[in-house]
Amino acid sequence: MPVDLSGPLMAAFKKAKKEYEDAVQKGDVERAKKKALECARILRQLAKYDEFNRESYIKKAKKWETLSKEVGKRRRSTVRGKPMKESSAKPENEEREEEDKFRAYIRENLIAKSKVKWKDIGGLDEVKALIMETVVISALQRPESIQPWKGILLFGPPGTGKTLLASAAAGSLNATFFSVKASSVLSKYFGESAKIISALYEVAREEAPSIVFMDEIDSLTTKRSGEQSEASRRMLATLLTELDGFQDKKSDRLILTLAATNTPWDLDEAILSRFPRRIYVPLPDRKAAKEIIRINTRGLDISKLDLDAIAEESVKRLYSGRDLKNLCQAAVWNMIREENPDLHKLAELPYEKLRRRSLRTRPLEMRDFEEAFKRIKSPLTRKDIERYEKWAEEFGG
Repeated sequence: MPVDLSGPLMAAFKKAKKEYEDAVQKGDVERAKKKALECARILRQLAKYDEFNRESYIKKAKKWETLSKEVGKRRRSTVRGKPMKESSAKPENEEREEEDKFRAYIRENLIAKSKVKWKDIGGLDEVKALIMETVVISALQRPESIQPWKGILLFGPPGTGKTLLASAAAGSLNATFFSVKASSVLSKYFGESAKIISALYEVAREEAPSIVFMDEIDSLTTKRSGEQSEASRRMLATLLTELDGFQDKKSDRLILTLAATNTPWDLDEAILSRFPRRIYVPLPDRKAAKEIIRINTRGLDISKLDLDAIAEESVKRLYSGRDLKNLCQAAVWNMIREENPDLHKLAELPYEKLRRRSLRTRPLEMRDFEEAFKRIKSPLTRKDIERYEKWAEEFGG
């Protein structure tokens, strides 16, 4: 298997570039020329390891080669004792263009305005209160010694509402919502993941108040090992640096990072230390289950339902909030099929004619949910729940 030298080469390029800039400032023409050529050579080597950016690296290499020649010409025209000026302008402009590209990517792909409010979430009263406290303290005028949490880790079984909680934090505050998934950050091209992370927090500062939500953060920050690639290490190091940056007590901007994981035991220890507030998001209890059922049957007649019985059965089956939503959907569809037995035959009609027809409905009944229970299965076991509870006891807070 070929060795990927892109990491060491990039580090060498940055070192050579810095030495070039130092030489420029000191007026050392020969050394500046030598370092410019070294930058060009390293960029040509990098082109061998990154097919996607090959042309860009070669183009930059040529500019550094041209720059080295311009340095030589400047030697004859430079006034004695005065340092060379603006000889590194082109590379700096290129870096600025690249940064702008990543910021544009963030704005186009990761920013959203959440319409979710706290009232849209059934149950989870304690969890909601903890997050709401942080948001409120962040916005209030307060003594300098009182600082809100800047990072909150939400952990628990899949489907318990972690994403919904983050959406509600942004929606209720009318904050800029950054919804970040591993697929939107991870890049197979060297160095880009780290640059996306940097651009993410730059834009978050510009758009504050901001809620940065990192879903499935374990996909980004699994425990470090010798097998981890250089690019992954750089991305993790950049993320840690950005999270540290938001601990600045003098900043009055609200940039709250909410991270979610279904496997908290897989997280890197350094990441855990950046999220001192770790909140367990459990499966819904009977009260929460009833609220979730009501939310997911809005607009329908549920007067014939025994919500307590449905909620109790849901808790026994270890249903998550997502499972309950699917349960309600399955029950509704059972009712729809009964009341509209030939519904599928209408698919031959054009859209305009369908818009003139109405769906027949009736009150939801217990038999609809009995059928739904047959279809909806929870992937969780009691042993799984015990593992979450144990981790929450040891590391939650």
